[in-house]
Amino acid sequence: MEKVREFLRKKDIIFSLKRYGVDAFGAMAQGLFCSLLIGTIINTVGTQAGIPFLNTIGGFAVKVSGPAMAISIGYALRCPPLVLFSLAAVGFSANDLGGAGGPLAVYIIAILAAEAGKLVSKETRIDILVTPLVTIFTGIALSILLAPGIGAAANSVGQVIMWATEQQPFIMGILVSVIVGMALTLPISSAAICAALNLTGLAGGAALAGCCANMVGFAVMSFRENRWGGLISQGLGTSMLQMGNIVKNPKIWIPAIVTSAITGPIATCLFKLEMNGPAVSSGMGTCGLVGPIGVYTGWVDDIAKGIKQAITTMDWIGLILIAFILPAVICWALGLVCRRIGWIGEGDLKLD
Repeated sequence: MEKVREFLRKKDIIFSLKRYGVDAFGAMAQGLFCSLLIGTIINTVGTQAGIPFLNTIGGFAVKVSGPAMAISIGYALRCPPLVLFSLAAVGFSANDLGGAGGPLAVYIIAILAAEAGKLVSKETRIDILVTPLVTIFTGIALSILLAPGIGAAANSVGQVIMWATEQQPFIMGILVSVIVGMALTLPISSAAICAALNLTGLAGGAALAGCCANMVGFAVMSFRENRWGGLISQGLGTSMLQMGNIVKNPKIWIPAIVTSAITGPIATCLFKLEMNGPAVSSGMGTCGLVGPIGVYTGWVDDIAKGIKQAITTMDWIGLILIAFILPAVICWALGLVCRRIGWIGEGDLKLD
């Protein structure tokens, strides 16, 4: 057994929650951003501006989302070059066969194929043949066997969440907003979770509300400590920057969590805010303005499909309030209360 452990250490195969649940999952979200998300944004600009060339560029970017996710996962797992490059085929097959739940299929199968490839990497004199063969064969075989079932299961969970949100918009608005918002701030990927579950519609709007509550909320609440640099890095970057401070004093998270519990049901019950753009946008918040852009692309798609007549003034008011104004005002006010009662001390929100 000790020899097996030593061999796995040599191959850098580490069975840990951080390696698979944090590093790989977070990398998958980056791969999605660099393909599906950015491609959708370019495609939307092309459609609105009447520039077919941009639609072509965006279309190609969207098509490679499977390979992009798999290669990103392989990079996070520190795969040797031959394994890493071979994951392109694995990602394509898993995403294609996984259907609406393709991202989760890619996540699971890419990890298995990557670790299988690492096991044989540089173990033979014909590594150039053996390593790609093992990685691709394992990955595509698993895709054929498992991807449809994984994709269907993930999509079913997402459908249940979306159905429940439609039936109980107040309760589910709170739950989805709080949970996804917390996932965004934790060192895991809310974007990958939303993509894996294909979380769109009213539930996607609640997820967006939770993410914005954390990002904009922390950015505004910590302005006195971090000034403009902190406002931009958290508001347009990620609230994950506060994770170290949260570990030191978990109470600093209370204003953002309560804010998400307030804005979530406002989004679902009052404004009926839906995320009908890419599911990954539901978990991005205001990061690069991807969340609001995703809502807008959903509006555009719905109009093109005849589902929606036009983008109304109330649509814009709802989006601006949920994504920017309410998180800023509510979290700032709650932050003041927490400072006055001593839950948040001087320097507790300071970024290094």
